[in-house]
Amino acid sequence: MTAETDSSPAAGGAVPGSSAEGIWVEVVGQPEAVRTLTSAVRAARARLRGESTTGGAMTHAWLFTGPPGSGRSEAARAFAGALQCADVETPGCGACPACETALAGTHADVTTVAPEGLSISVAEMRSLVQAAARRPTTGYWRIVLIEDADRLTEGAANALLKAIEEPPERTVFLLCAPSDHPADVPVTIRSRCRALQLRTPLVGAIAESLCRRDGIERSTAEWAASVCGGHIGRARRLATDPQARERRETVLSIPRGLRDLSEVFGEAGRLVRSAETEASELNEERNEAEKEELRTAMGAGGTGKGTSSATKGANAALKELERKQKARATRSQRDALDLALVDLAGFYRDVLATRFGATVPLNHPDFARDVSRAAAEWTSETALRRLEAVLGCRTALNRNVKPVVAVEALAAELYR
Repeated sequence: MTAETDSSPAAGGAVPGSSAEGIWVEVVGQPEAVRTLTSAVRAARARLRGESTTGGAMTHAWLFTGPPGSGRSEAARAFAGALQCADVETPGCGACPACETALAGTHADVTTVAPEGLSISVAEMRSLVQAAARRPTTGYWRIVLIEDADRLTEGAANALLKAIEEPPERTVFLLCAPSDHPADVPVTIRSRCRALQLRTPLVGAIAESLCRRDGIERSTAEWAASVCGGHIGRARRLATDPQARERRETVLSIPRGLRDLSEVFGEAGRLVRSAETEASELNEERNEAEKEELRTAMGAGGTGKGTSSATKGANAALKELERKQKARATRSQRDALDLALVDLAGFYRDVLATRFGATVPLNHPDFARDVSRAAAEWTSETALRRLEAVLGCRTALNRNVKPVVAVEALAAELYR
């Protein structure tokens, strides 16, 4: 592959929908990042052939940062697939078993860590580091992908640091963390990683992806892209899930709905219940599938000698699974609630932008009438205080304040 191919389809310049995009079609609206990663893949292949490579093009540790919804994990998975790709001429074809299994999370040499609860424990990380020390079995590289690396506990971070400082020859670490809190990843780890900053995808790129990959009608895709705040996954849910659209409507009715003190607690309760419902919908099917899989693995329904002791072991394993599922549900609820607060903050930002006459796109263009009315009724100071109250609620939730308490305090502040 020659230098001219940096502007090729694999680098983000293909005609939408062309097969030449390969695995990079998963990375929406990030042409600069794709160019960097394709260059690293070429350098990695050259290294495997024993050829000299450009310094820094490929390294053993990467840190993918970017705002929520920018596709950090998708970019890391696509990179992992391209590194393992069976296509010698154009790594990252997107069609070979290596690419497909890497994207699906089932490749034997690609281990993905996504925290089920609010943090990644030291025990989990030590187990991962041991696995990372083994040589790859079917692929070119042993790849460890850590989503939400900002959730590492101090002990887990120290265990990971040792592995990154003394990496096995054929192991690559891919860490993902939000760009608004990069300091949550210890500086000792960040300094040993090559940073790749992703940007908020443009509305047009998101809409095009929804039309092309999900078959969503153009008008719906454009609307979802315009109101998702640059969050690709959120755009997909809004475009395909009526209940997600209804929950958004509920959240954005709050600023104009707090007309007396009696409504404060009602609105707060509805917001928390909405987050609980969304978290339950996201996890319910997965929870049941995990339980059924565990029961089958532990010999549920079996008869004969040893059944009693096997049943006891199954019950203990089931309790541990339920504990993990409860932690996952807590995290999902807080993530859903945080997303609702981001929507709410976007409304107040739109009010301030309107009051100042700023010629910028609104976060919620479909609520432009409500925004205009609020801008006419409120002063800039009161709009700013409401925005600060929402941001303060997000901070309280990050500090593990009980959701209903934090949201009730928010609603009271908004009313006041």
